[in-house]
Parts: sequence; structure tokens; C-alpha cells
Amino acid sequence: MTGTTPRRRHSLAVYRRRRLVVLVALLAIAGLVWLLVAQPWRGSAEESDPTGQRTSSQNTADSLPVPSPGQTPEPSGTGAVEGALVEGATPAPGATPVAQECVASELTVEPVTSADTFTGDQKPQFSIELTNNGPDCTLNVGTSAQSFTVTSGDDVWWRSTDCQSEPSDMIVLITAGQTVTSAAPLEWDRTRSAVGTCGDTTRPVAPGGGASYHLSVEIGGIASTEPKQFLLY
Repeated sequence: MTGTTPRRRHSLAVYRRRRLVVLVALLAIAGLVWLLVAQPWRGSAEESDPTGQRTSSQNTADSLPVPSPGQTPEPSGTGAVEGALVEGATPAPGATPVAQECVASELTVEPVTSADTFTGDQKPQFSIELTNNGPDCTLNVGTSAQSFTVTSGDDVWWRSTDCQSEPSDMIVLITAGQTVTSAAPLEWDRTRSAVGTCGDTTRPVAPGGGASYHLSVEIGGIASTEPKQFLLY
């Protein structure tokens, strides 16, 4: 009877190495499938488009926020004014549009009133209109950067900043040639404002009878060049 050579059994170390190779191969395949599905490189490509197109992280202004009346004055900083301009929440960190800051000489800021004359108990409503006459640029149009002032001759009757509440910053991208206006008008109650009288219900009422008043506005540190006249009856 011819003898046969007994089959040599591999050591445990060999089996462990073979299992490790199989495991690594499976992990490599799983990683490749994840890359094909998730495509993590797309996010960075959108943020740095070499064609110069605006990316999904850019927030373009379509209207200005509006300050909301407050009862107590707040220090300047973050928060909202008594009446504001651009709609929307403050962009999250890292989502601020990338562009140069707007230049005052390339922007036109105009005060807008809801009518030219107001009779009886009609309350004037104010807005801001902003036009970018230059290239794309960024500007703080938040309520902290806005102010509305009503004067009669040399007498300052009302300032929106006297009783501002929680003013806030909002930096947005304003495209070349774009015109944006207040998302909602800011109403004046026809009384004289002062920091110490924000909760006073007996503030002096502005005279009517055809009295002339002027509205001036400012946004992002840029003031309107001409005031808007209106009459109270």
C-alpha cells in the first residue's frame, strides 16, 4: 500500500492574516460605495466656483429688514431698531456672501413715505429704498444699521433709534444694479420721541393743519442725500 503525505494544516496566524485581508477588502469596497453616493467633494466645489457664479452659500438681498418699536432703549451692537429693513434671519457663520464691501458713492439711499399728506388720525409709514449702482458688494442692512429721522425745520421730532429694541446685524450681498426696499414699512405714531419717554403714552403730538415735515434715513452708515417732505393735517 502506497503511503500518502499527510496534508499540512496552516497555523492560526495564517488564518488570522487571511481574515484580516478579507476584512480590509470589504472595508475598501464599502468606502468606495460611500464616496460614490455621498460625493463629499461637491460642497467645496460649490463654495469655490472658478466660473465666478454665486454659490449656494451666498445670501442675496431681496428686501430690507424692518425695525420693531421697543419700550426701552438698547445699547448699539446686536439686536433690531424701532422699524427695520431686510427679511430673513442673520446668516450663520461661514454663510456670509463673499464680495467687497459696498462703497457709499456707488449706493443710492432714498426715504419713502406711504403718502405725501396725512389727515386726521392717519399715521405716516416709512421705508428705505437702496440701489446699488456699482458691482456686487456686501452691506450691513440689519436693524442696527438703520435709522429714520423726522424733522420740522430745525426741530427733530422723532428718531427710530430713540426707542429701538434688540437691534441686529444682517450682512447681505447686493448685486450690481439691484434695488431693495423695506420688507414692511415702519409706522410713526405722530408723537415726539426721546430716549427717556419710550413708555410714555402722553408724549407731545406733532402739530397738523398742513405742517411740513421731512423724513431722512440712513442704512449701513450711508445717509439719504435728500429728505422726503410730507404734510400733516
